[in-house]
Order: sequence, then structure tokens, then C-alpha cells
Amino acid sequence: MEQRFTFDKIASLYDAARPDYPDALFSDVAALANLGPGDAILEVGCGTGRATQGFARLGLPILALDPGPALLDVARQRLGAFSNVRFAEATFEAWPLEPGAFTLVAAAQSWHWVAPDVRFAKAAAALKPGGFLAVFGNVSMPLPGPLGEAIDHLYARYAPRLLQDPPGDWYGPGGVLAKIFSEAERFGPATHKSYPWTRTHDASSYVDLLRTRSDCQILEPAQRDALTAAVAAAIEAHGGAFKASYEAHLYLAQRAG
Repeated sequence: MEQRFTFDKIASLYDAARPDYPDALFSDVAALANLGPGDAILEVGCGTGRATQGFARLGLPILALDPGPALLDVARQRLGAFSNVRFAEATFEAWPLEPGAFTLVAAAQSWHWVAPDVRFAKAAAALKPGGFLAVFGNVSMPLPGPLGEAIDHLYARYAPRLLQDPPGDWYGPGGVLAKIFSEAERFGPATHKSYPWTRTHDASSYVDLLRTRSDCQILEPAQRDALTAAVAAAIEAHGGAFKASYEAHLYLAQRAG
């Protein structure tokens, strides 16, 4: 199974464990993209609809794509009160293009899954003249002190690949996303904004979040269970709860031409 499709197997856990995005991010996108009544939004990879909900509150028409039927079931329940949202079961690559139909194309923590030759070209084709592309994702900051060292040691012992380019790092200012935006020929220079926030984890919530990582999902079950049990034990041994720091990074660019 392709790695990006593993989330559908754990749709309920994914919805419970994954965080929201700061409200200020959606307000900034609406202001910077000058969104107004009737402006349509296309969301790429909506998952269980956490970011979709932030956009839905703007009252604008939204088409939200995701290839996972179980994820979409959760999203439909979450967004049931919003008549301005419709869903389609498709990857961005397979979605039948609606040329020039949207004022905003948005992708929350999903752009790294889209084929490189499709990402910007298809987004530009879906946008009307002057439309915008907004890509954003949460990046977890390194855990400080003895607990961070203990968890890194456990990753190295049980699953070294989890220490190699975590998916969230793709979205940081030094990551791949900033680079490919700077090289995107169909878009102007990207505006970058960062939104720091914190979240308190206990052993259960942190292990649940770890289990929703795609690189953790593709581990052998026995390997994954050994890792998560050891991580939970380490958290309990270091007080049982801790405050984790995150940053949401937004990149917003206008279609060129």
C-alpha cells in the first residue's frame, strides 16, 4: 500500500489524535487572498476535515478532496452542519480538473503526498486569474531535556527511520516546501507566516499521535507496538505529562499571469 493511503485504516484515531490549526491562520489566508462572497475553495487532501472546518466557517463554497473513504466519512460527520461544503473521494492527481473554478486552492499537511509534476501545474489550472495557493502544516519542535533524549534513543533503537526526515519537517522554513515554492514557475513569490502554539501530552495522547504518523504506520505491527510501549513507559518515567511546542507554517502564493 502506498504510504499516503495508510491514514484511512486509522481514520478514527487520526481524527482524535491530530491537532487543529490556529484560527489566525484561516483569518490570514482569507485576508491575504482577499476572499469574498462566492469565492470557491478547493482543498487537497482534507483528511477528517480539521482544516476544512476552519475554512467552512468563512461561509464560502468548498470542494474537499481525499482518497480515503473512511476519512471522508469522519469529515462528513464533522462538517454536517455546513451546507457550503461538498466532498469528493479522489487524489488530486485523479480529480477531474475544473479549470479556473476556484479562487483558493488549499492543502493542509498533504502537499508532500501530491506528485511533483502535478502539484503546482494542476493547482494553477484550477485557479481563476489572480487566485491563490495556500499550503500549510504543523511542525513539531524537538522535545527538550531528558525526555526528548530518551524518546530519540527509543526511536534509534526500535525504528531509526522515524528519526530521518519526519514528515512535518517538510513544512518548516528550512524544509522542502519553502524551496519548491521558491521554484514554482506558475506562482509569484510566497508569503510565509508562522504560528507557534503548544499542546500538553500525556503518554496516551502522545502515543496516539505517534501511531498516526505514516512512517510509524508502515512499521511491522510487533515493531510498532514495542516502540509505542517503550515511548509510553518513558513518558510515565518522566512525570507522565509534558508540554510540546509546535509551529504551523503557512505559504501563500498568487497564480502568475
